[in-house]
Amino acid sequence: MVGLAIQKAEPYQGKVTAHLIVTCVIASIGGFIFGYVGIPGGLTLNEGIADLYEELVYSNEHYLDHYCRDGAGMDAGYLPPLYIPGIIASLIASPVTRKYGRRRSIIISGVCFGIGAALIAIVPQIVQYGPDQLGILVGRVIAGLGIGFGTQAIPLYLSEIAPAQFRGGFSFMFQLAIALGILIANIVNYVTRVPEERRWTDYKGITISFGMVAFLAFLMTVGVKFLPETPNSLIQRGSEDKGRHVLQKLRGTENVEAEVQDIVAAGQSASTVKRPFISIFWKRNRPQLVMAILMPMFQALAGINSLLYYASILLRNMGFGEKASFYSSLMIGAALVSSTLLSMGIVDRLGRRALLISGGILMIICQVIIAVILKGKLGDHQHLSKSLSILVMVLICISALAFGWSWGPLGWTIPSEIFPLEVRSAGQSITVAVNLLFTLLVADSFLPLLCPLRFGLFLFYAGCITASTVFVYLFLPETNGVPIEEMACVWTKHWFWKKIVPAQHGQTLP
Repeated sequence: MVGLAIQKAEPYQGKVTAHLIVTCVIASIGGFIFGYVGIPGGLTLNEGIADLYEELVYSNEHYLDHYCRDGAGMDAGYLPPLYIPGIIASLIASPVTRKYGRRRSIIISGVCFGIGAALIAIVPQIVQYGPDQLGILVGRVIAGLGIGFGTQAIPLYLSEIAPAQFRGGFSFMFQLAIALGILIANIVNYVTRVPEERRWTDYKGITISFGMVAFLAFLMTVGVKFLPETPNSLIQRGSEDKGRHVLQKLRGTENVEAEVQDIVAAGQSASTVKRPFISIFWKRNRPQLVMAILMPMFQALAGINSLLYYASILLRNMGFGEKASFYSSLMIGAALVSSTLLSMGIVDRLGRRALLISGGILMIICQVIIAVILKGKLGDHQHLSKSLSILVMVLICISALAFGWSWGPLGWTIPSEIFPLEVRSAGQSITVAVNLLFTLLVADSFLPLLCPLRFGLFLFYAGCITASTVFVYLFLPETNGVPIEEMACVWTKHWFWKKIVPAQHGQTLP
């Protein structure tokens, strides 16, 4: 596969330009907002806006028994108003992204984020009816629409504007932005928290937190208006000359004809497909469809959010009190950011499979060791010693590091780069919908699973990661360095998928 990638990408010319970097940074602001408002462990778990959720843990001698017996947990009403509209919006975004361009969907995302955040920030200051007032709910729903449009369009945008030989690193900017959003959300909301006795009447924390989101959404919307549309989208919609000009500016060279011709050929094929959500089920698109479903599902089932929840419980038991959620989020958020930064520099050298498999193996080891420790010490209601608690926290952070260089970014990157142009927007919509659905299910199932399984919860996630690692080893071909419009070749060379996919690229029949 490495030889194939070099052969396909060799005629392409270009380098990393300042224009390309600035374009990717502005486009990735939507990922930051997604991490800030939409990922469990960001706004959903911080005491700074405690009026939007219940306390995660209680300080109690037998904390886990108390946790399960009394049903303590995060507010189950926070995520559904964000994620359910996000799932719907991701499907609506597909025809918008296809017909009007990736940039249009990103702008819609920015507008929705801005309106939703403004409602959440302003309404409590005007109408003091309590935390469940209609304005906040409507704000969440509108922000959820922003999540759907943004996560559908931004990964596609990054994959299409990046040079083939650096596509992995630039695509990772979306996950880096998400991780930074989670980290900054916890810092901002902890600093702006209010005392418990005033949390039902003092909305300063909400106003500052979501006011910041509204400001970022404004910058994102205005900034994206000055960004170019992707060459792939322009050429697909008949603007070949404009697409060539944009590609020359992004690549820093006028010698882009080889890449333009590949995009033109893909655009001609795309013009024959009128119903992408039907075409995506054709036999030749079968491998990509499988990846669009299983990659985001495995990403959610890696259990990173549950690690964050349990870290809060663990730190609470170690005596950190109300700071437990903040410190756990800070440590895991820092681990995600640092590992994503590291992987951005090596993904286009080592390849996607190497990062996924190595990250999976390390996560499995960490989860199993955590389960063994908890089984030995908590199975008979004993407390963890401080040294063992520290060890478990270190293992949780190592697991987060492994997730940050593997399934975190690659769960977004691989689906965004493997689909042919004619069904790419539909494939990304399916990826986003599956990701949001399973993230919601994992978040809401943490308490029901923790109470009966206890230490076994970590074995459950270790089993899920084992399945995902075996899947990658057997069924995911290497896509590193392969031009995005030549990706069909990786399936016809794979030991399994070549039995299913027609060998002739561009075939229009199912």
